[in-house]
Amino acid sequence: MYAIIDVSGRQEKVEKDVDFSVNRMDAKVGDTVKLPNVLFALKNHAYHIGKPYIKDASVECEVVSHGRDKKVLAFKYKSKKSYTRMVGHRQDITVLKVKEIHIP
Repeated sequence: MYAIIDVSGRQEKVEKDVDFSVNRMDAKVGDTVKLPNVLFALKNHAYHIGKPYIKDASVECEVVSHGRDKKVLAFKYKSKKSYTRMVGHRQDITVLKVKEIHIP
């Protein structure tokens, strides 16, 4: 059983007892978060497809930790102008663990 959910504008494939990371959420470590935007689900060889979301479906997750993602480097360069610039960015993330997937 798995589900594809919409979290912070990104689509994530989630399964029970699997960790995944999303953009920083306002929740404390150990809290339970309910994510209602389920786009697709597979349960007992039956497909459930939303229009755009499945009605009354949700995914319960536990907040495992808060942290920062890997650094992404952006390099700017203009030829013949002696111009270079490197900028780094680290995104704040929250790690969630799926506890339950509720499909009606």
